[in-house]
Amino acid sequence: MKQTLKSLTKDLIYISETDAEIVPFVLGKAGEVNAKEMLEQLGRPADTPVETVNAEAFFARLTAVKDWFGRRETQRAKRFAELKQYLDEEFNDLKVFKIGKIQIDIYVVGTDKEGSLAGVRTNAVET
Repeated sequence: MKQTLKSLTKDLIYISETDAEIVPFVLGKAGEVNAKEMLEQLGRPADTPVETVNAEAFFARLTAVKDWFGRRETQRAKRFAELKQYLDEEFNDLKVFKIGKIQIDIYVVGTDKEGSLAGVRTNAVET
């Protein structure tokens, strides 16, 4: 699984006010996918701001192909669609957590076949 995720995310960039690479991650086992569990496993304070985003909504913007896209933008949307499909197939209870304010860590996370929290992460600047 990890090798496939590495290959799907190689040179894939999340574009916000700053561009950031997307990288795979695996944390520990979890009974469910929720913000409290994520903060605990990441060693973040319990009062850290967390926004939970629907995975479909998160990927909708990244996978949409606009008629004004050039080859590079179209290719990036296609790669995000492939990543989403893989995550949907390999992980249970897929969710997106935006952790922090302004400088945000974004985790697309579910549970893998071993019951561990896993997926991909990136960063964004949102002002």
